Amino acid sequence: MNSFIDQTLNGLIIGNIYALLAVGLALIFGSARLINFAHGSVYMVGAYIGWFCLRLGLPFPLMLLVVVLGCALVGLLLERFAVRPLQGKAAIAPLLATIGVSFILDQGAQVVFGPDTQAFPPTLPTWRIPVGGITIGALDLLIAGIGLGSGALLYGFLRFSRLGWAVRATAQDRDAALQMGVDVHRVNQTVFAIASALGGVSGVLVGMYYNSVYPTMGYQAGLKGIVAGLIGGLGSVPGAILGSLALGLIESYGVGLLGASYRNLFAFAILLLVLVLRPNGLFRRSGGLPPEPMTGTFMAASRPVRVPPWAVAVAVAVAAALPLVITSPSVLQIMINAWFFGLLALSLTLVAGTVGQVSLGHAGLLAIGGYASSLLSLRAGFPMALALLSAGLITAVLGMALIYPSFRLRGPYVVIATLGIGEIVRLVILNWDWLTGGPMGVTNIPPFELFGHALVTNREIYWFGLALLVLVGLLQWRLLGSHLGRTLRAIREDEVAAQAYGISLNRYKALAFAVSGFVAGLSGACMAHSYSYINSDTFTAPSSTLALTMVILGGMGNVLGAVLGAVILIALPEAFRDVTQYRYLIYGVVLLLLIRFRPQGLLGAV
Repeated sequence: MNSFIDQTLNGLIIGNIYALLAVGLALIFGSARLINFAHGSVYMVGAYIGWFCLRLGLPFPLMLLVVVLGCALVGLLLERFAVRPLQGKAAIAPLLATIGVSFILDQGAQVVFGPDTQAFPPTLPTWRIPVGGITIGALDLLIAGIGLGSGALLYGFLRFSRLGWAVRATAQDRDAALQMGVDVHRVNQTVFAIASALGGVSGVLVGMYYNSVYPTMGYQAGLKGIVAGLIGGLGSVPGAILGSLALGLIESYGVGLLGASYRNLFAFAILLLVLVLRPNGLFRRSGGLPPEPMTGTFMAASRPVRVPPWAVAVAVAVAAALPLVITSPSVLQIMINAWFFGLLALSLTLVAGTVGQVSLGHAGLLAIGGYASSLLSLRAGFPMALALLSAGLITAVLGMALIYPSFRLRGPYVVIATLGIGEIVRLVILNWDWLTGGPMGVTNIPPFELFGHALVTNREIYWFGLALLVLVGLLQWRLLGSHLGRTLRAIREDEVAAQAYGISLNRYKALAFAVSGFVAGLSGACMAHSYSYINSDTFTAPSSTLALTMVILGGMGNVLGAVLGAVILIALPEAFRDVTQYRYLIYGVVLLLLIRFRPQGLLGAV
C-alpha cells in the first residue's frame, strides 16, 4: 500500500513538472498554431542558467528570477527570428525551424558547458516529513507549490488582464482577432516569453530533482511535454495540466511494475494511441491541427536544376577514382559515411518529397535494418548479401506496419507520429536484452563480403558503398518517372482530388513507406557492418533530422539533391577539423537558412 501511495505521489510530482512544459506548448499552439520542438531545448537552457547562478552563489529566489528572465528572452528571440518570418507558410515550415533552433541550443550548450553531466548544486534543506508511511521532502513541496502557483498566476493573467483576453481571442480565432484589431505579433511575443519562462523553471526543477544537468536533457523532456499536451488536447491549458498529471501517474505506475527503463516507452506508446484513436485529445472536442499537406505550400515554386546525364556520369567516375588519388583512411571513411547517409536521404526523400509525408522516425528504420543484418549474419550465419537484403525486407515490412495506423493523420501530426515510432523502436531495442544485447549492443559484426571476398580496407568499402548508392539512386529515379511516381506526386499535391480519381491513398502510402523502409534498412545494415559495433544510441532521432536537412538542402523529392545534401553535410564538417565539434550547430543554422531563404533546395524540388 505504501508503495502505491509513494508511486502516486511521485507521479503527481513529475506530472507537475510536465505541466509547466505542456502548458507552455499549449499556449504557443493556441496562439501561433505551432508545435514548438525547441521547447525542450529552452527547458535545458533554463536548467543550465539555474546551475550556473547557483555555482556563482546566488540565492535561490534570485536564481529563479534570472532563469525566468533569461528563458523569456530566449523565447522572444525564437519567435522573432525563427517563427515570425515564416508566418503565412505551411505549418511544417516553422515547425522545422524550431527543430533547427533546438540543434543550435543543444550544440551551443555542449560547446559552452561540455558534454558531461554536471551535478546540480544543493540548495534546499534535506529534511523529509513522514506522512502516512511515506516521506515528503522540501523539493517535493517546492515543485507542488511552483506548479500550483504558476497555474494560478496564468489563470489570473488569461482571465482578468486585457493582454490575456487578447491571447484567448487569438487562440480561439486568429483571423477574427486580427479583424478586431488585436496585435497578434505582440500576443505571440507574450506567449513565447511566458511559455519559455515556464519551460526554464521546469528545467531547474528537474535538475534539482535528479541532481543533474546535461546538454541533451531537453530532447526527451520536450517530447514528454508534447505527449502530455496531446493527451489533454493541443491548445487547451486545462487539458495540458490534466494530461501532464495523467502521464506522470502512468509513468510512475509503469516504472513500479516493469522498471525505470520502460518509463519513456510508456510515454511514446500513449502518444501513438492518442494520435491514432483521438488526435484532438481526451479533453478537447475540436481545434486540432490543420489537415494540410506537408510540402505543397512549404516549398516555393521552382524549376528543378536540370543536370545532364553526362555530368552525372562524370561525377560518378570522379568519385570512383578518388581512392586512387586520396589514400587517407580517415578521408575515405568520411566518404563512406556520406554514401551510407546518402542511402538514408534517398529513402526519406521518397516519402517526404514525393509523397509529402515528412518523417522524423527514419532513425528507427535505420536501427531495424542495422540490428536485423547484424543478428542474421552473426547468429543465423546468413551470407552478407542475403543478410543485407533480408534486413531491407524486414525493415520494409515492420516500418509499413508501424506507420500504417497513422495514415489517417494529416499535417504535423504525421511528424509527431513518426518521431514517436522512431523512439519506440529505439526503446524496444534498449530493453530487449535477450535479442539485441540491450545497452551493451551487438559486437563483432562481420565485415562486408562480396563473392566470398571480405571487404576490409576503406578503399574496398568505399567502392562498395558508392556502387550501392548509384544502383539505388538509378532505381529510385526510374520509379519516380513511372506511373507509380506520378501517382505518389498526385497524392502529395491534393489527397482529396487523388482520392476522387480512384487512387487508394493508404495503399500507395503503404507502398511508398515500404520502399523507403527497404532503402533505410539497407542503409542501417551497411552502417552496422561498417562500424562493427552498434547499440541503441547508434541510431537516434538527430539522425532523422540530419537526413531531413539533407533532403531539404538538395531539394525535396530530388534524387540527385538527396545525394548532394548528404555529401555536403557529412563531408564538409569533417573536411574542416576545427569546426567538427560544431557540426550539429552548423546543421541547425543550415536548416534555418534553407527554410527561410531557399526552401526548394539547391537543385530544386521535384
